[in-house]
Amino acid sequence: MSLKINSPLVSVDWLFSNLENEHLIILDATIPKVTSKEEGIGEKHQIKNAIFFDIQAVFSDKNAPFPNTILSPKEFEEKAQELGINNNSCIVVYDDLGMYSSPRVWWLFQLMGFKNIAVLNDGFPEWKKKEYPIEKPFSHQPKRGNFRVDYQPQKVKFTEDVLKEIENDKFLIADARSKGRFYATEPEPRKGLKGGHIPNSISFPITEIIVDGKLKSAKDLKEIFKEKNPKNKDFIFSCGSGITAAVLALGAEIAGFKNHAVYDGSWTEWASTENLPIEK
Repeated sequence: MSLKINSPLVSVDWLFSNLENEHLIILDATIPKVTSKEEGIGEKHQIKNAIFFDIQAVFSDKNAPFPNTILSPKEFEEKAQELGINNNSCIVVYDDLGMYSSPRVWWLFQLMGFKNIAVLNDGFPEWKKKEYPIEKPFSHQPKRGNFRVDYQPQKVKFTEDVLKEIENDKFLIADARSKGRFYATEPEPRKGLKGGHIPNSISFPITEIIVDGKLKSAKDLKEIFKEKNPKNKDFIFSCGSGITAAVLALGAEIAGFKNHAVYDGSWTEWASTENLPIEK
């Protein structure tokens, strides 16, 4: 019997209780935090049976000029099949930081039309705290899956779209970076990148919806997102390079805001492109 997820979030207790389900696929989506200066944190471990979902080297377009650029639907389909993902799979994705890069994978599967996926709330830190089973990473050789993409283009925006929507009152552009980066009072972590923000966008740091690596309650999220977007406009989420924008997308989904998209190039592409307007 297939395993169905009814929420974009699951707890570590839920995952542990379903750990041996034949349809369950656990994805480790950990990437280094671009704003962190920390070096390695010791020997790498993972949740038992997890498969590494390589956002940067496998599930991003390596020929693109900017980091974390989405793959074409066909490429994504092939790479997901190689991980053993099927149409009837149930996916839980997590990362070592609790709530950082895992929502990006949740959003990617939403973009590709796959709904039976959830983010592990509080991620690996909570899993270890509960002393649930972990293991050293190893090379999986899964049987090729039959996953099929059902591309949802409304869930992604590109630079030309965002430029067009700046003056469109139907949209609200929300920036997940820190307020210091938004207002150019602190430098961008990527060397040489201009500071500031997209005109008519609002500052919405992910720290406003995350506490200790865990999303705030659905009730709190509803209040926060309603305060940011009282007119219920369509959200466009941006960040540094498309990773933490997906955290806002996840929060919006839980808060009941269904019309939202991620600006894939985000600030890295906007600030690197000539003749685009920038506010500070």
